Amino acid sequence: MARKPPARKWRKQRPGRDPGPLGQGLGDRIRVRQVRSGIGHPAALRRTLAALGLRHHQQVVVHKNRAALRGMLYQVRHLVEVTPAQDGD
Repeated sequence: MARKPPARKWRKQRPGRDPGPLGQGLGDRIRVRQVRSGIGHPAALRRTLAALGLRHHQQVVVHKNRAALRGMLYQVRHLVEVTPAQDGD
């Protein structure tokens, strides 16, 4: 009986499917809202949420749109919602 071929470790990129960097093109300031809890996730993700200033579920913080911040948002993209900040935020 022949062995099965090895599982593919990467997925072929399809053109037009890459959403690009998270938060890019949103303006000078961005509004970050935590929509899912960090409970049950690795400690590194919980520390990233704390570094973003998010302590509670549904909390909202406003930050300057910087490359370092976009990197943190990419790490926790499944736990947060990112929108452009309004004047009153």
